[in-house]
Amino acid sequence: MSTVTGVSATDQAPGPDGKQPLQGDRASTGRFGDRLFGGAATASGVVVIALVSLIAVFLVVQAVPALMNNSESFFTSRVWAPGGEKPAFGILEFLWTTVTASTIAMLVAVPVGVAVALFITQYAPTWMSRPAAGLVDLLAAVPSIVYGLWGLIAFAPVFKPVQGWIESALGWFPLFAPTGISGGTIFFIGIVLAIMVLPIVTALSREVFDQTPIAHKEGALALGATQWEMIRTAVLPFGRPGVISASMLALGRALGETIAVTFLVSALSDGSPWTWSLFNGGETFASKIANNAAEFSNPGKTGAYIAAGLVLFVLTFVVNSIARVVIERRKAFTE
Repeated sequence: MSTVTGVSATDQAPGPDGKQPLQGDRASTGRFGDRLFGGAATASGVVVIALVSLIAVFLVVQAVPALMNNSESFFTSRVWAPGGEKPAFGILEFLWTTVTASTIAMLVAVPVGVAVALFITQYAPTWMSRPAAGLVDLLAAVPSIVYGLWGLIAFAPVFKPVQGWIESALGWFPLFAPTGISGGTIFFIGIVLAIMVLPIVTALSREVFDQTPIAHKEGALALGATQWEMIRTAVLPFGRPGVISASMLALGRALGETIAVTFLVSALSDGSPWTWSLFNGGETFASKIANNAAEFSNPGKTGAYIAAGLVLFVLTFVVNSIARVVIERRKAFTE
């Protein structure tokens, strides 16, 4: 290929006005605007990383002295008495309640969210798909306190007979054993959290399913596949990483939810017997910290609650890191 002044003939093709473009007219990353935008983006990334790192350092520095003075096993004890000369506190109850309620939320929200996303993108007509997507996304705009009040006043009376039926039918199984608690059980909290995180799963899954290449879907249909077979062989495999990422992001939201859980949870009294039942009460990390913020009266007590917050911080960080790894894998696969 012949070149002129080191520039290929292709690069010197006439523009729309019929004139030869000058070499300086081509896009260049050396322009001031590009450098300014790149610098701002880099600075924003550095600030976010610095803030997260500083939060982690603060939590560790504040939690370590309290953990060193703790007279109980931090991960396996249910005792929570951070005051006094011999502080004793453990997070077993909070860890179980937080993880179990969030898992229930995912088991409900992910299948429903994926089904709604498939309906909107694959089955619903155009006149219905856009309003349906808007209605689902509207759930994300509802404040947490509204979910808490709705669950306490409107949903709890409806859910109570359902809980009673499950206890009578499956009470022989330890996870569904009756406990006598009719208020905010772990199972009830999980259902409310599922409704709260449903918009996240639905919105992200809908965007991924909508990006499935038309050639993949038309190829499956051309080979004689039914609508469901086309979805199973073309749409779901393409959108699987996106669904996993959406689930991880929703799980992070469920783990850290505070206000709604604080309204709904039935805290257990000190010395109450331990049970693995989903119909038991308890407190999550977030609700425990929110309910007892007034006890931050001395460094020992404050450090105990900060140690619990550190565990929640690590859980949320791990969940979001997994989501990022999935996204990067998908990006590398498509490239």
